[in-house]
Amino acid sequence: MQWLAEICVHRPVFATVIVLFLTVVGGFSFFTLGVDRFPKIDLPTVSVSTSNPGAAPEEIESEITDIIEGALNTVPGVEEMRSSSSRGRSNVTLTFNLEKDPDQAFQEIQQKLSTVVNRLPETADPPVAQKADPDSQPILQYVISAPLNVIELSTLVENLIQDRLASTDGVAEVFIQGSRQRQIKVFVNPERLRAYSLSVTDVSAAIRAQNQELPGGSLIEGQRTLGLRTLSKLTEVDQFGEIVIATRNNFPIKINDIGRVQEGGADPQAAASLDGVQSVSIGIRKQSGSNTINVIRSVKERMADIEPNLPADVKVAVIRDQSEFIENSLEAIEEHLILGALFAAIIVFLFL
Repeated sequence: MQWLAEICVHRPVFATVIVLFLTVVGGFSFFTLGVDRFPKIDLPTVSVSTSNPGAAPEEIESEITDIIEGALNTVPGVEEMRSSSSRGRSNVTLTFNLEKDPDQAFQEIQQKLSTVVNRLPETADPPVAQKADPDSQPILQYVISAPLNVIELSTLVENLIQDRLASTDGVAEVFIQGSRQRQIKVFVNPERLRAYSLSVTDVSAAIRAQNQELPGGSLIEGQRTLGLRTLSKLTEVDQFGEIVIATRNNFPIKINDIGRVQEGGADPQAAASLDGVQSVSIGIRKQSGSNTINVIRSVKERMADIEPNLPADVKVAVIRDQSEFIENSLEAIEEHLILGALFAAIIVFLFL
């Protein structure tokens, strides 16, 4: 490197231009780099989850977990396999050798799962395989509370907040936890079913047949063609009670004759609270490669625009914000860069 030192000494203007050029390029690169809490890595880990609501852990293990483990044992490159069986849910996690291509491992697992789906209980959902991805963790999370029941609050969050946040640049997904969807529940009386020689299957089939929207064809008016819809979806409790299940002696048997219909909410899968008040949590996942700080800043600006349009008694609080940790780390890096540059300049000035 002696020749470089000689050039810098004999041609100071050239050396100054080179230094300024490198400084500008370095500064531009620093401010345009993607910023994230963790580096982008492909972990050789795949998890397989299967749900069977209401099943006991012992049933989950024998009827789902053991079958899936037996199929996945034959996948090459597996270094470790761990499984857990809890009420209504099975989870199997496979860790592969570092040399294993994660995409290839994922495809092989999908192929193996397709061979055992028919062996699982009919009430179980299809197994879902998912690769480990650091970007799948939420970068920002809010809790929304209001003096409403959970169903009303969930509807408010979905209609006024979720869709608007999802359209923010860099946002991959906006998910809600602790929400409950509106459900119409039908409670049947077994004795009345037997009296009319009916079964629960008959009730279920009648509801499906009489609660659907069918294509209504098209209407041609001059040069215009209009599509027609049959608005036959049921939305009210009274409408479900009038569904005809069967006919006995020319007398229609309705759901109200064999049971009752009640409006309620789906069974909760998670819960959230703010200051002891039942709430709904809303999380933000960013697109892979997006700048975390910029995405969070954009989401906060969008939320600031949304809040004035919410009811006055709705409270919004941030409970998770990765940008705080990242910004503190960046400030430390900038401080070290400046100090390092100053010390290097002083040493060069004193000894050269």
